[in-house]
Amino acid sequence: MAASKSKVPTSRQPHEVPLPASPQAAKKRSGKGKGRAHAEQQQSAPEVGPSDQGVPWSWTSVTDAGVGKLPPVFSKDGSYFFSAVGSSVKIYSTSTGAIVSTLSAPPLETGPAGPITSAILNPQNEFQLITGSLDGHIRVWDFVDGVLIRNIQTEHEVYHLAAHPRYKGYVFVAGGRSEKKRKLEKTRGHKDHGVVFKMSLRVTAGTLRRAVQKPSEFISVGKTRATHGLGFSASGSWLVAVGGHKAYVASMSNVKAGFVKFVSPEALTCMAFHPSEEYFATGDAVGNIRLWYCLDETIAVHAAKVEKRAPTTTLHWHAHAVASIAFTPNGAYLLSGGEESVLVIWQLQSGKREFVPRVGSPIVSVAVSRAGEEEYLLGLADATFVFVSAARLKVTRSYSRIKLDPANPNSRPDATKHHIPLAIHSPSSTLILPSSHPSSLQTYSPSASKLIAELEVSPSNRVSRKDEEALEPSRVERAVISSSGDWMATVDVREGDASFHGEVYLKIWQWDKSSGFWILNTRVDRPHGLRRVTGVTFSPSNHDPNATLLVTTGEDGNLKSWRARTVKDRRTGATEVFWVVRSTVTFRQETPHHPSWSPDGSLLAVPFESSVAIYDPVTNALLHMLNTPESRGVIQSVCFVGEGGRYLAAVGLRDVVVWDLITQTALWHRVFETVDAVVPHPFDDSFAVFQPSTVKGAPTQVSIFRATSDRLQSTRSLPFRLRECAWYPGTGDASRSFHLVGITEAWDVVFFGDDVRLRTSPGSSATGLVPGTSSRPRNTLFQDIFGEAALADVSAPPTTDAPPRTWNGKELSDVFDAPAYLMPPLETLFDSLMSSFLQPRAAAAATGSTPGKARPQAAEDDSDDSDEEMDVDDDDGDAPAVSSARVIRHVDGFEMGTFVALFRQHAVKVPSSSVLPSQPSNGTPIINGNHVTSNNKPLAAKTKVNGTPRVEPPASYPSPASSPSSTSPTPSPASAGKKRKKP
Repeated sequence: MAASKSKVPTSRQPHEVPLPASPQAAKKRSGKGKGRAHAEQQQSAPEVGPSDQGVPWSWTSVTDAGVGKLPPVFSKDGSYFFSAVGSSVKIYSTSTGAIVSTLSAPPLETGPAGPITSAILNPQNEFQLITGSLDGHIRVWDFVDGVLIRNIQTEHEVYHLAAHPRYKGYVFVAGGRSEKKRKLEKTRGHKDHGVVFKMSLRVTAGTLRRAVQKPSEFISVGKTRATHGLGFSASGSWLVAVGGHKAYVASMSNVKAGFVKFVSPEALTCMAFHPSEEYFATGDAVGNIRLWYCLDETIAVHAAKVEKRAPTTTLHWHAHAVASIAFTPNGAYLLSGGEESVLVIWQLQSGKREFVPRVGSPIVSVAVSRAGEEEYLLGLADATFVFVSAARLKVTRSYSRIKLDPANPNSRPDATKHHIPLAIHSPSSTLILPSSHPSSLQTYSPSASKLIAELEVSPSNRVSRKDEEALEPSRVERAVISSSGDWMATVDVREGDASFHGEVYLKIWQWDKSSGFWILNTRVDRPHGLRRVTGVTFSPSNHDPNATLLVTTGEDGNLKSWRARTVKDRRTGATEVFWVVRSTVTFRQETPHHPSWSPDGSLLAVPFESSVAIYDPVTNALLHMLNTPESRGVIQSVCFVGEGGRYLAAVGLRDVVVWDLITQTALWHRVFETVDAVVPHPFDDSFAVFQPSTVKGAPTQVSIFRATSDRLQSTRSLPFRLRECAWYPGTGDASRSFHLVGITEAWDVVFFGDDVRLRTSPGSSATGLVPGTSSRPRNTLFQDIFGEAALADVSAPPTTDAPPRTWNGKELSDVFDAPAYLMPPLETLFDSLMSSFLQPRAAAAATGSTPGKARPQAAEDDSDDSDEEMDVDDDDGDAPAVSSARVIRHVDGFEMGTFVALFRQHAVKVPSSSVLPSQPSNGTPIINGNHVTSNNKPLAAKTKVNGTPRVEPPASYPSPASSPSSTSPTPSPASAGKKRKKP
């Protein structure tokens, strides 16, 4: 920090303090030439004590790293998918979208590990992941245990990896030239060259125990341009790499022959192989998709190092470059996506296409889940993963935290021209942030670490580009929220051109507590004409929300105040609230900038070019003018300092002037190299000055001052530069600590300040995966046929009356998680396992009836004056029962009869003879070991009606269409009306 200070003698009264010398006087005293330069150098020299060395401020980021261009990789069972971000691989749960584990590459001796560029599953072991990175290392991970197994150094930048089950223990790598050859090519002017080589995953014996190993075998296949894809055909007979305008094809039967080159008219961007047939597809830079039919011995034989044309089929819909393509597992469809934010599904047999439009952001990668129900996983540019159902072609779910899109040039405004919206909604403890599209805002909850909602402030078509020229989108520049949290004001702007007039809208939104969403209340077109809005702020009306005022300033020189107006409909009695202009004020035709309210709302300070105007917001009377001739440049903003608002800080591009409003004198003035922002403490008379370094990549220095003295209290540092920052209510000692939130130049949302707890997200480190905990519950065959509600009452809430089950040690059911060859014999586990699941039923309570006997009401009503009772099984307390209560669903006779008839007709084979093979001599059939009679039929019997077999439901489940049986089987030994006891 370079600063000059004009310190006030402490022996004088504040009103006796003279104004600091103007820059003109300083120039006059300093003279010219070397003397003047020496004086300015002494004036800008900082006073830095031993404690002012820039202590790092604690900070934590809540923004996930952007989704890389590498397509996600699914695990074999589809429970997890892997996404490479930087030098780490994040493992996501497919069902919940949560990060369950992170595989981080160890640092190198020369610095941090390079970014991961490729990831594949090991074809010989489905629980291993192979990754390649730009630092030249190929790593083999056991992702179940989160352990790094191999770390092999290749001395080549790794771009892509490919493996096939036919070639066990080998991977094929597409990478850059070695470091020595890269330096030689650089001197000769060559660039963008690469090489493909075959590498063994076995390492040399001398490096087996080292942290970094060497491969035991390394064979070069051929030279290429910088590759955009590498893969094997379905049979493994062909290896193909694409780069530049060429597709390089190598026959695995003769690898030493090298590549055969097939030329494309446009630069290729991606590649995918058909899962069963011998051809591949590529996407290019102008939106074409080509199917290449060149994997044939008659085409590629004896043609190495010769450029050829291949028979292709062209599919075209995309207006811009194709970012990613993928085949479905059956090979009938091809998926493609790109900048248009549309997923295209191509039916290869007919050439027809279907679309999934408006997925939310440009598509970066496409992957297909091959386990269970087929789904398409899209990686978007705003760090969002979107799942699309293959059956319905609808977005089923999406996983994202904060949608910030640094890859889209339209969403990266110039910090000097555009303001970045950032606001805190205190009632819901949420943040209002810019979204992936500049015309929208998003609401993020830091406590829940999830995205709450997205608000489209300016509805617009998400057209990426017109031809090759990017369209200027509508952009939300400002967003402020009232202190009560009931109102939000936004300003969205769209720049005009020769064929389009610019648009500026002031929109005021009302918070709906019932839905938890913002509803548009008032829209004002061009609040300051065709000129830009320079400031928007609400008055701090904490006690009376109806007295809230909104003040806007613009480049037209006007200072406008707005208020809410209530109108009652005489016919219906309904009231309508909307906002109208209250007053308009101008001052000397100067441009006002961002205004500031005093903490109690009694004063309004408005900065102009070289002065600050203090207004009474009720009467619009100009109370005082604070002139700052010592300020070097235009005053950009002002802020009240202290809980009572006694002090006022005027902030320019390079200096800060602090005023005492009671004495109306300038207390001190300090000059800096540059000032990004000044944030006052809401409960103390201190404030923080953010001074970014002029050196790119250097940390930002934060100086803490008190309003009463220009003495530097403390210095902090941050390893990034901020685009926007604001005060955020934090924990701890709020009267002394600073708690802030900001958006960095890299579009990361960070919390920083004193006593900021560094948040550790679940799954941020390598942890073991528990099998089965992440997979989604799959329906049974009956549920797929008849629906989930056919066999279970899903609407009934789970009961909590059952007492909790007590377990001693490890649950016995966990033994089935072990491999089969490690399990003991099942007969040794049966008794203990069943006793852990079941427990004896409690003794029946005394009800005045015989224990173990019951007389149902239905039986009593139909007894026909009979005194007989129905015998049931004895409830003597020794019979085991399930400890937890079961949800009972009553099934009527017609439904059960339909089930029985269905399985008797299609599953149970009954001989055509009237006497079954297992039938005894008395003619009574035996099924499942029970005698079947007319009074007790466990299964339905078949009869003939007009010569056609008919299936009748059992007698115990009467059907509305049932009729008395025409035959009378031999009576069974069991008595009618009695339930036969167990032997």
